[in-house]
Amino acid sequence: MLKKKNKENPHKEATVETDVINEIIPENDETHGVLENEELKEDANAPSAIDIVKEELALANDKYLRLFAEFDNFRRRTVKEREDARKLEGKDLIVSLLSVLDDFERAAKAMENVTDVAPVKEGLVIVQNKLKNILTQKGLKAMESIGTPFDPELQEAITNVPAPNEEMKGKVIDEMEKGYFLNDKVIRFAKVIVGN
Repeated sequence: MLKKKNKENPHKEATVETDVINEIIPENDETHGVLENEELKEDANAPSAIDIVKEELALANDKYLRLFAEFDNFRRRTVKEREDARKLEGKDLIVSLLSVLDDFERAAKAMENVTDVAPVKEGLVIVQNKLKNILTQKGLKAMESIGTPFDPELQEAITNVPAPNEEMKGKVIDEMEKGYFLNDKVIRFAKVIVGN
């Protein structure tokens, strides 16, 4: 704004200032009052800083709740999928063993009317070999214990007996229950008799 300083009369300075404003926007100009009203309306309609922060907080809270709900749904879904997977873990093995079960049922029916034991024995050996082959395909491997040195990480000693010769001392003489590996991990320890 243009101000003319008047040291003698300070009231005159204010009059000069008003005159300059009136020169730019005359008092009888209709836009002068309209501009002031619009500015006041804009200030009244403009959101305050608190309103802006409240709105941002509401948006952040909404986003958080949606994210939390999405994570909770994901967690529930994965828990359900894991439970379903556990229920069906051994499905492949069981399906492959069903044929062996069928063979045993046929053998049981056949033994009711059989007088000769040799064919029954031969049939049972065939079913046993079939079962061993299926389990071997699934990663099962039998431990060889007899004649090997006693290993407490693979074998469980049931008892000690006098060794028949010096070579068999500290070695497995007999096997009460066979031990097994599944994919090179022990799933059942062999129960053995050790020579001393």
